[in-house]
Amino acid sequence: MSRPKNLPRDENAPSKTQIKKQMTDLQDLGELLTTLTQDQLAQLDLPEGLRDALEELERVGKHEATRRQMQYIGKWMREVDPVPIRAQIERWESGTRAHKAIFKSAERWRERMLAEDGALAEYLVAQPDADRAALAELITKARKEAANGQAPASSRKLFREIHQRLMKLPTSAS
Repeated sequence: MSRPKNLPRDENAPSKTQIKKQMTDLQDLGELLTTLTQDQLAQLDLPEGLRDALEELERVGKHEATRRQMQYIGKWMREVDPVPIRAQIERWESGTRAHKAIFKSAERWRERMLAEDGALAEYLVAQPDADRAALAELITKARKEAANGQAPASSRKLFREIHQRLMKLPTSAS
């Protein structure tokens, strides 16, 4: 239904395009909520009806029933302030990104220590509190295991040592 041509448009009112974008964003957020675990959902301040709708989605059948349930979730999303929900999801995602970065950094250090003789010295500059003797022993054992085709038990221990040390730091160096 369109606005009569002779009525002036309220400049403060959102346009149809803006309203559609807001509704689409809320639907996308509702879809994102369906991927969260029960523990994560419990941490969010959601209305009881929305929680019930999210739980019901797991029990409904396929195709048309799922589509209708998603529409129902979308209806509930209109009554929710999306800002705190998005902020919490962003905190979870940034925490996950940080853990992945630390994990990858630990993998790089281990690979370098096993491949390069000078990598342990570089690591000790970045991590002066690390136990040089224990790391050197793990590197030697890991290299022997790799040369003999054995299971990489020492390589795993080396990774755990590096990873644990990097997890304790506020920022990690690679």
